[in-house]
Amino acid sequence: MTWIDTVSPEDAQGRLAKLYARVKGPDGRVDNILMAHSLRPPTLEGHMALYKNVLHHSANQVPKWFLETIGVLVSLRNGCAYCVEHHYAGLERLLDDAEEAAMIRTSLEGDLSEGNLSEGKAWGAKEIAALLYAEKLTERPADMAKSDAAKLREAGWDDGEILEINQVAAYFAYANRTVLGLGVSIDGEQLGLSPNSSEDGDWGHK
Repeated sequence: MTWIDTVSPEDAQGRLAKLYARVKGPDGRVDNILMAHSLRPPTLEGHMALYKNVLHHSANQVPKWFLETIGVLVSLRNGCAYCVEHHYAGLERLLDDAEEAAMIRTSLEGDLSEGNLSEGKAWGAKEIAALLYAEKLTERPADMAKSDAAKLREAGWDDGEILEINQVAAYFAYANRTVLGLGVSIDGEQLGLSPNSSEDGDWGHK
């Protein structure tokens, strides 16, 4: 499951048991990426607070399916299969269109600079600008410039939405490195569960 020891839900006590109760799925399981924090419950709490507020907060204006798309792109570029598969499953569920989701994934797996993100059913110039921003931030963060934010604004994103795009890309960089650095595996997990409740304090995975 991971390269370090973890505490199972059955053995959890105190603060960790309470956190597990908040994040467990319908079958009582806890995602391996979250269980990886079990020796330091405060980091589990911090991870979930960041994840919920960045990707699943009720005040977000960027469509959730597109935030998931950014997460899949960043995870692909970082080589994090765990996050790719989890969030691709979430994207497919949100779209309720397997063919559309597969087309998106194929596009993201290619070289964005070669124009394979042509406008179509999934996105237009606005979405393409956001994906190019997220890709550059992931691969060449030191090269980011004021002009990169300006391009998003010119494409039609307002500054609050630019912040959402930035934070999702940044969150997945953190999540990918948590997974890759600790050897978190996808074994035994149900893909695509997420805290989709509109209640901002609800972390349950459904």
